[in-house]
Amino acid sequence: MATIDGRPAQYGISLKQLRELMEHRGREGVAKISEFGGIHEICKKLYTSPNEGLSGSKADEEHRRETFGSNVIPPKPPKTFLTLVWEALQDVTLIILEVAALVSLGLSFYKPADEDAPLLQEEDEHHGWIEGLAILISVIVVVLVTAFNDYSKERQFRGLQSRIEGEHKFSVIRGGEVCQISVGDILVGDIAQIKYGDLLPADGCLIQSNDLKVDESSLTGESDHVKKGTDVDPMVLSGTHVMEGSGKMIVTAVGVNSQAGIIFTLLGAAVDEQEAEIKKMKKEAKKASKQKSKSLTGENDGRTPMKAAAHPPQTTQSEVIKSESDGNHVQQPSTSTAETGHKKEKSVLQAKLTKLAIQIGYAGSTIAVLTVIILIIQFCIKTFVIDDRPWKNTYANNLVKHLIIGVTVLVVAVPEGLPLAVTLSLAYSVKKMMKDNNLVRHLDACETMGNATAICSDKTGTLTTNRMTVVQSYICEKLCKVLPTLTDIPQHVGNLITMGISVNSAYTSNIMCPNPGDLPVQVGNKTECALLGFVQALGVKYQSIRDEIPEDKFTRVYTFNSVRKSMGTVIPRPNGGYRLYTKGASEIIMKKCSFIYGHEGTLEKFTRDMQERLIREVIEPMACDGLRTISVAYRDFVPGKAALNEVHIDGEPNWDDEENIMTNLTCLCVVGIEDPVRPEVPDAIRKCQRAGITVRMVTGDNINTARSIASKCGILRPNDDFLILEGKEFNRRIRDSNGDIQQHLIDKVWPKLRVLARSSPTDKYTLVKGIIDSMVSDNREVVAVTGDGTNDGPALKKADVGFAMGIAGTDVAKEASDIILTDDNFSSIVKAVMWGRNVYDSIAKFLQFQLTVNVVAVIVAFIGACAVQDSPLKAVQMLWVNLIMDTLASLALATELPTPDLLLRKPYGRTKPLISRTMMKNILGQALYQLVIIFGLLFVGDMILDIESGRGQELNAGPTQHFTIIFNTFVMMTLFNEINARKIHGQRNVIEGLFTNPIFYTIWIFTMISQVLIIQYGKMAFSTRALSLDQWLWCVFFGIGTLVWGQLITSVPTRKLPKILSWGRGHPEEYTDAMNLGEERFDSIDSDKKPRAGQILWIRGLTRLQTQLRVIRAFRSTLEDLNERRSMHSLHSLRSPRTGMPAGSGYPLYNLNLLNPNYSSKLQQQQQSQQQSHHQQPHQPHQPQQTHAHPNATLPSDISYIDEDPQQQRTPHNNGRTPPPPTTFSDVAYNMQKKLQDQHKNGQNETRI
Repeated sequence: MATIDGRPAQYGISLKQLRELMEHRGREGVAKISEFGGIHEICKKLYTSPNEGLSGSKADEEHRRETFGSNVIPPKPPKTFLTLVWEALQDVTLIILEVAALVSLGLSFYKPADEDAPLLQEEDEHHGWIEGLAILISVIVVVLVTAFNDYSKERQFRGLQSRIEGEHKFSVIRGGEVCQISVGDILVGDIAQIKYGDLLPADGCLIQSNDLKVDESSLTGESDHVKKGTDVDPMVLSGTHVMEGSGKMIVTAVGVNSQAGIIFTLLGAAVDEQEAEIKKMKKEAKKASKQKSKSLTGENDGRTPMKAAAHPPQTTQSEVIKSESDGNHVQQPSTSTAETGHKKEKSVLQAKLTKLAIQIGYAGSTIAVLTVIILIIQFCIKTFVIDDRPWKNTYANNLVKHLIIGVTVLVVAVPEGLPLAVTLSLAYSVKKMMKDNNLVRHLDACETMGNATAICSDKTGTLTTNRMTVVQSYICEKLCKVLPTLTDIPQHVGNLITMGISVNSAYTSNIMCPNPGDLPVQVGNKTECALLGFVQALGVKYQSIRDEIPEDKFTRVYTFNSVRKSMGTVIPRPNGGYRLYTKGASEIIMKKCSFIYGHEGTLEKFTRDMQERLIREVIEPMACDGLRTISVAYRDFVPGKAALNEVHIDGEPNWDDEENIMTNLTCLCVVGIEDPVRPEVPDAIRKCQRAGITVRMVTGDNINTARSIASKCGILRPNDDFLILEGKEFNRRIRDSNGDIQQHLIDKVWPKLRVLARSSPTDKYTLVKGIIDSMVSDNREVVAVTGDGTNDGPALKKADVGFAMGIAGTDVAKEASDIILTDDNFSSIVKAVMWGRNVYDSIAKFLQFQLTVNVVAVIVAFIGACAVQDSPLKAVQMLWVNLIMDTLASLALATELPTPDLLLRKPYGRTKPLISRTMMKNILGQALYQLVIIFGLLFVGDMILDIESGRGQELNAGPTQHFTIIFNTFVMMTLFNEINARKIHGQRNVIEGLFTNPIFYTIWIFTMISQVLIIQYGKMAFSTRALSLDQWLWCVFFGIGTLVWGQLITSVPTRKLPKILSWGRGHPEEYTDAMNLGEERFDSIDSDKKPRAGQILWIRGLTRLQTQLRVIRAFRSTLEDLNERRSMHSLHSLRSPRTGMPAGSGYPLYNLNLLNPNYSSKLQQQQQSQQQSHHQQPHQPHQPQQTHAHPNATLPSDISYIDEDPQQQRTPHNNGRTPPPPTTFSDVAYNMQKKLQDQHKNGQNETRI
């Protein structure tokens, strides 16, 4: 028989049997496990041991992988470069240019018989095709650059993704040792240790558990925590969160065979089927819409497949503690539209930018259309009226040239570089922030952080080192400021203390000594590690005590949680009865103690006076030294005669009656645990305060400990007016007589509050929400929060930016956060603030540069067309300028490094104008200078420089030096103005720090060299003629003039300028509607608010902008794909993010109806019947509205496609009007959903797969 690693190769249980086993729940699961002979028998069949785990040999691991699969779900393949090129080509303005260039090419080869044509002209016509070709080539360059940007972004985020996945580790037992392995390496047969806060990476059956409760809402949608145990419900599933307790499980299914994996696979298969189905439906919908209406409603421009919105019809009470798949952030593709409301409010910058881009675009489009009209009218009047010539076919070429000029003005006017600058700036910052220990999970968190005005920080591990050590102890009436030895303590007390600490702590907490001489590594809960270190310091090996009493001998465990603030373990006594060990916050344990060991270890009554004296003389002084105080106590339950501090029992006590179990304890000791402040924290907090950011400490610790640490950190400063509150007092102050929280009461507390001690997670959430919602300050607070525990989830989600701890943080906290601090260090937050401010400034710099070029190029083209019947800047030249100012400038300006000066100014808050008065002064001043120079050159330049005039040239005439000088001067001024644009706060020295940014000066030099080549060798292709040296010097002279002029502009005092010159002031809410314009196609034809045709034409002209917005989205969605794999979580929770309720019951298998070949015909019938009854239907406000692709395309609205991007899902905005009648297919989906929910209510909880 074949053997692997000395065991048979054939397992006693097959993959199929394991998959079936994991489909059972509750009592059914217990019964199913006993059919296999119990959990230990299953372990034997999988050749593993509950205590030793797998052997860890390579051959065994490889064989298990082959047989049961590995714990990864294959990622969706990235888009190929060609796909991205194709998407970039879909841009409407580019398409118009391509068509115009092709027509121009065709006409240049068209030679009608024209007898009157002078011979001279034929020479030039040989070159007629060059311009058309040049435009085509420049379009290809633009497309390739766009596609390359998308491509590199995708690759970057795949790298980030694998890094985040690599960070996710899990505790398993291999070869008898507990080790942390990467989630992808978990195998069937592994013995995994699970504890509070874990996100389970695979399916398994419990071998042993203590007080284990799991949140399965991501799979079932039930918000109640499910109690798990070997005799209640032994099945634990991947993608669920451990909310309480701990345990040990054997892994039975990994990767695509786990419950989460099965759903993934089904969704993936459904997607392929759906794609074909959708294409069919789109075609039909198109036909229908053409018949129904000829209006120009926002049709999909063919770029992204439409996406339907998951929008369940129920709302539930779980508003406050939202589901993990919810909230401020777009996570997986199944997240629904309800999210967008909050999302938009978050990224104020993007809202303002979109609105700005649209307004510029409107102006640009108007001027572009006017330019074409004026050129054509002038040409017609001159040719047909004044010269009175008959129409010739060659004139078509002239009209095409005019159209090309108009389109080019539009290309220059639409600032498609804006979103690109945002993306590049964010991408660059995210990459650099990784080095500063900030792992950014949601891109816009980076920018929001720059505006933060308040930080609510945890104490342990963030402000302190989280390397805890016991430094003081109080045992048998002796207070030791140094650690005692075992001989100093009476023997029976010493045994109780060492036993009590070793047994009554999670067995996942350990102290490892990797190499002799190194600092010991604390694994697991740091407070428990400090106590275990205390046991070791007494000279006792805690592991040998644990080996005598393994976890499966425990009678009961009361795990630590934020309500108990203590932990208890009950073990059987050797001679009958039970012993309870407990440890926890000293003032809480003290109240439950009735006895204490006094001098020489004699047992004494612990009176109220003694308690107060102990608190006054021991606990408070320890707390004032910044120590965390922990008490250890015990209680015996004996069957026979009971001693003074024991309790007599006849049977087994009722362990659920916790209150009576945890009384009359005997106090063994009080220890003071030091967690020193991180040395770099006081300096980081000073920087925050200088930068206008208020730091508040929110901790579960004793108020004296909190005050001491806050003073050491510098949160409390001697002469400040501040408040320090405990959770109870805080609640008393913010609630009215009915116990309801009132905003006006919170507003009285938070401005002065600096420390909140003994606070619960709810207090933290209330405080964060209160500060964010407060209207007390003009600028509205932007709040960042740090957290590490599972219970911090709600506050992390509510905050504008949530920081989770990478080392100490639980998986739940990391899921809820925006940024993970990989070193758990507060000073990394300061770096995040600096990078955030830098992003804002980089974008402002780019804006200042881009708008100057926009204004000048558009005005020059327009006035040139009116005055000279020709644009001084030719189409190809404009495209080159567009490339400089968009792609290259955004690269150069978006990659400026942050400087410490950024932390010397106050935060902008939510209402700061996007374009300040200083920036507007620079934009208008520079534009004025450039226009004066260009028009000077256009009208009198030929005389001054003594060259042939380029005005009034024939259509086919070759390029002139006159117009070449104008083009060259324009580019030189633009290039030198790029240096000016590096400063936006009115600084005089624009060269400062120029050479710290190699990207900037490389691009600048590259552009300059390219310009020289274009002018000297561009000839017909770029409509240029070579210039002499003195003509070049004139051009450079005018260029350098912008730097001198910039100094003059800086001298104009900004305060004197009217406020109207700033743009983008006011609350972000004003901008959120603008977001919809740029990103949403309009609602379906049935919508009340029909857009005007002009609006739609304009929106289509903006698609290039959207191409870039899509880059940002693709950028995000790749990041979010990783959550899809990592948490495997909301992919199957088709739930409303706002409410945390599922869209359907059980698994979302209603998607699988799409696999049914009859489905599409049924849907079509239903669609037709509903279209007839459409007008009689009452409005149903909760119905999901159709996503805006084709006006009438219809789809089941609770399906979101895993391979598309979640951002496409949009909330319908009807501006408060009654929503339009529900769209056809969503009704079908709604009915399916309803049916499933009814089944769910009737107890049919399991949907078999």
